[in-house]
Amino acid sequence: MRHFDVQIIGGAVLHDGSIAEMKTGEGKTLVSTLAAYLNALTGEGVHVVTVNDYLAQRDAEWMERVHRFLGLSVGLIQRGMIPEERRSNYRCDITYTNNSELGFDYLRDNLAANSEQLVMRWPKPFHFAIVDEVDSVLIDEGRNPLLISGEASKDVARYPVAAKVAELLVQGLHYTVELKNNSVELTEEGIALAEMALETNDLWDENDPWARFVMNALKAKEFYRRDVQYIVRNGKALIINELTGRVEEKRRWSEGIHQAVEAKEGLKIQADSVVVAQITYQSLFKLYPKLSGMTGTAKTEEKEFLKMFQMPVIEVPTNLPNIRVDLPIQSFATARGKWEYARQEVESMFRLGRPVLVGSTSVENSEYLSDLLKQQGIPHNVLNARPKYAAREAETVAQAGRKYAITISTNMAGRGTDIILGGNPKMLAKKIIEDRLLLLLTREALNVEVDDKTSSPKVLSEIKLGSSSLALLAKAALLAKYVGKAEGKSWTYQEAKSFFSESVEMSQSMNLKELQKLIDKQSAMYPLGPTVALTYLSVLKDCEVHCSNEGSEVKRLGGLHVIGTSLHESRRIDNQLRGRAGRQGDPGSTRFMVSLQDEMFQKFSFDTSWAVDLISRITNDEDMPIEGDAIVRQLLGLQISAEKYYFGIRKSLVEFDEVLEVQRKHVYDLRQSILTGANESCSQQIFQYMQAVVDEIIFGNVDPLKILEFG
Repeated sequence: MRHFDVQIIGGAVLHDGSIAEMKTGEGKTLVSTLAAYLNALTGEGVHVVTVNDYLAQRDAEWMERVHRFLGLSVGLIQRGMIPEERRSNYRCDITYTNNSELGFDYLRDNLAANSEQLVMRWPKPFHFAIVDEVDSVLIDEGRNPLLISGEASKDVARYPVAAKVAELLVQGLHYTVELKNNSVELTEEGIALAEMALETNDLWDENDPWARFVMNALKAKEFYRRDVQYIVRNGKALIINELTGRVEEKRRWSEGIHQAVEAKEGLKIQADSVVVAQITYQSLFKLYPKLSGMTGTAKTEEKEFLKMFQMPVIEVPTNLPNIRVDLPIQSFATARGKWEYARQEVESMFRLGRPVLVGSTSVENSEYLSDLLKQQGIPHNVLNARPKYAAREAETVAQAGRKYAITISTNMAGRGTDIILGGNPKMLAKKIIEDRLLLLLTREALNVEVDDKTSSPKVLSEIKLGSSSLALLAKAALLAKYVGKAEGKSWTYQEAKSFFSESVEMSQSMNLKELQKLIDKQSAMYPLGPTVALTYLSVLKDCEVHCSNEGSEVKRLGGLHVIGTSLHESRRIDNQLRGRAGRQGDPGSTRFMVSLQDEMFQKFSFDTSWAVDLISRITNDEDMPIEGDAIVRQLLGLQISAEKYYFGIRKSLVEFDEVLEVQRKHVYDLRQSILTGANESCSQQIFQYMQAVVDEIIFGNVDPLKILEFG
């Protein structure tokens, strides 16, 4: 295997400290190895930053063998790791992590009480970073600063009361809302009703302040919707990242909003919090002396990258021509019409056998379309933040390019997702082995509900295994039955999963002869690991043949068809979804459908009357779609306005954080010099501060013009 010429160009762009714009399927993960290896040779550490744990782990596992072969160590930072694991992984030559874990490790290190609590490479934790999906991290996430909070007021009794008051108040009569800014304002009637319900004379009374609680309750009521902004799991309200579609378990809304949401849902309310450390992603990544990035969609934001980071965007040509067909946007007067047409388009593609990926903006919308397809008996997979779907993410994505596969997904499948026509043979081979052997090793089932009514594998063609694979599977199954007893322990589900992952890794580092030799050597000790590795290689060959044949058939049918069910507030996110189709010169097509009732039109007060009039002149059926250049221009103008609005928010946030950065850098540098400095220098600094305190006390209490009398 060698890099394509265009991939070498991409590597040079990264080493130069620029942003490489590379289309989906062009091998960004492999491109990163070039710049990562070269910059790791100094021994100062390189960070490869992705947008989530799943991609960080995937990329680390894929590229680890390359770097280790070249003599470099590879580390991985994941949620839930203990400090010792983090410290060890940050000491590696190349460390894979996600932007959130990196930022919080930096903040936690600067709250550490002693040097033993530090996990990063101090005194120089930052050297060179390659940020995958750099536009998502530095732009989309740029308006959400990283916060570490401590417990503040424990007065949580007011939140449920305020939630009940909010239920009494009526929008338009008692309060007004501004969707664009997520703000509410009480009318005189609303103030009067709230004060009467709370039996207070003044909502803003300093001694009995109710205004903040009522306003937050109204915001929770109007702007924070279940299965859109958050889901409820195990008695907790968990935030859904609107950009990635993933649950962020550690994150909480600040300024009392999260408590207001908990009160609305009738959940246990956690105490208020106060921010003890914060930083924006812009300020965090400016700490790197050298920074680069990769993405498929950055050119539209080049001005912002140049202004904020002095990073130009370089478009890297594709290895093969892009033959994807982007069909015209369809506009509907009603949401009902849009969803019905989306269902019809999915059904027509299903009848042809073409795989379909439907992108939705929320859990709620993905499950609404799923219900429509269930009514028509169309099998499909759903991928969203709910545990029963999120747990099957790898399997769902692996199947998404197969013939007859229908996948409805939130933004979870928008970035970093490579949908291979015909299916992903490596993931499918691993799944076949796990399906046959997992329950033989452990009686503990994965505690996740699976909806068999929606699942599509039953209509996908069965992968035919050769006699060699079947024989190896039978042998592995026999060993799996006895290995638990031989080791005298009970396997957990997660332990069994990890065991299979390690066995697959073994198959990548050893050839067939070496594996067979190891099996013979361990024959008296139940050599399950080597047997699973050998079985995986055999099953993988069968899967590769099947996926190749099915992929050719899918290409003849037209490739993957992508349907976007609404426009996002940024053209880049729409382009990310489009990019799932037509990878590496494959055929494919995309279609976006929008309704004039979509949230974006309401949020930015977009005048839709002209479109309604146009639709009524063309057809009497308000559920019929219309297409045309005039509509596309209007929609494009709306997206550009939204992009400018959010750029203004990011710009203001950065300007505010730059003021804090001066003080933050001074305090953090001082903390680190004390934590990691020599005892003599620390003692000297402490004596200097003691002297400063004494001087301040004296100058504050002694009149310099008065002669002191002693005795």
